Amino acid sequence: MDNDLLIINGIVKTGIGDEELSSGYVAVASGLIRGIGEMSELSDSVIESASKVIDATGCLVMPGLVNAHNHCAMTLFRGLADDLPLLSWLQEHIFPAEAAFVCPDMVYWCSRLAAAEMIMSGTTTVADGYFFEEQAARALKEAGMRAVVAQGVIDFPAPGVPDPSANLQPPAALIKTWQGDPLISPAIFCHSAYTCSPETIQGAKQLARETGVRLFIHLAETSWEVEELRRRHGLTPLRHLHRLGVLDEATVCVHSVWLDLAEIELLNECGAGVVTCPESNMKLASGASPVARMLTAGVPVGLGTDGSASNNDLDLFGEMRSAALLHKLIGQDPTLLPASVMVRMATAGGARVLGLQEDIGELLPGKKADLIIVDLQKPHLTPYYDLDSLLTYAAVGSDVKSTIIDGVLVMEERRLLTIDLEETMRQVRSLASQVRKAF
Repeated sequence: MDNDLLIINGIVKTGIGDEELSSGYVAVASGLIRGIGEMSELSDSVIESASKVIDATGCLVMPGLVNAHNHCAMTLFRGLADDLPLLSWLQEHIFPAEAAFVCPDMVYWCSRLAAAEMIMSGTTTVADGYFFEEQAARALKEAGMRAVVAQGVIDFPAPGVPDPSANLQPPAALIKTWQGDPLISPAIFCHSAYTCSPETIQGAKQLARETGVRLFIHLAETSWEVEELRRRHGLTPLRHLHRLGVLDEATVCVHSVWLDLAEIELLNECGAGVVTCPESNMKLASGASPVARMLTAGVPVGLGTDGSASNNDLDLFGEMRSAALLHKLIGQDPTLLPASVMVRMATAGGARVLGLQEDIGELLPGKKADLIIVDLQKPHLTPYYDLDSLLTYAAVGSDVKSTIIDGVLVMEERRLLTIDLEETMRQVRSLASQVRKAF
């Protein structure tokens, strides 16, 4: 089979243990990785048969990053209400702004902007959760991104769902429309156990099980949430979800900051995954998730940025560095979350949490061709002795030179090929001018 795309002369990091090819190639055809190996094994005829050849001399070829939790459309609210506690930030600023400005057009353009930022910083897959999620799916699909798109569910009037009693109808419609798409996987996102009733959470999980999709939920993000759930239900958030019977391998618990050792073991027993968002948790002073203990216990853990309103960027390289440094500090142990663990968490780890581990997260023949080319010819990347260390502690999103998703080149030499960036930013700035007048 002729190759659609052939990448040659690169340092290739497959993501399988410490495997690295010092001068390797990756052959892509029909959206899949068809071959991978040392340049010495590659014949001239294979090079000549490729539709496009990329010379990656001086670059690293590696699996694309997986942002396992984001609210893409919240790029509109980047920097709107910084330096506030979570509840004040959410209830006094974000919820009112969402009520006033979230609409299909806003979700489309602001998700499109998020896609541009992520593609340009090496993210090839994102798990998104918001309202009007069909518009996020449309924007991400047009951008060529792989995405798990989860319709938001909440127990009070929300954008697009004025009647909370009908809050499971939008996710049902989203699932029906998008299930089976090669890039977009639909899902359900219950905001939290304090904004969704037990009946809503159980109903959402029943729908998720009937349709075979994932259920996402913010869990134990703050100490206030833990005390509030104890007041309402006599249980911590995780134990409350366990009693409701919704924890299983297709449940994703986002944040999971305030957990005790027994709850970590409970997560492991149920098979539920966790997404940690360290920069968002630090910014809102929510705390630090016990990631090292969860990994030791065998809990699947992915890495997410959270939305731009609480981060404020979507650079997963920065998130790796923040997570590694934060946990060394709070654990007073420099060996916690070593660089190799962080790189895997941002690739194969996220893929596992999202249920996509058979398709992405590693560079192997037969897997989806989701990969990035990182330019190593930079002062801050010179010299290097260990690639994982370099990626975790020194690399930044702008070091990504080219991005390939599902075998399609979506960014080449820092130029977006699927998104009109100027028009997208113009549309978002226009929306932001209205937000600025109101707030």
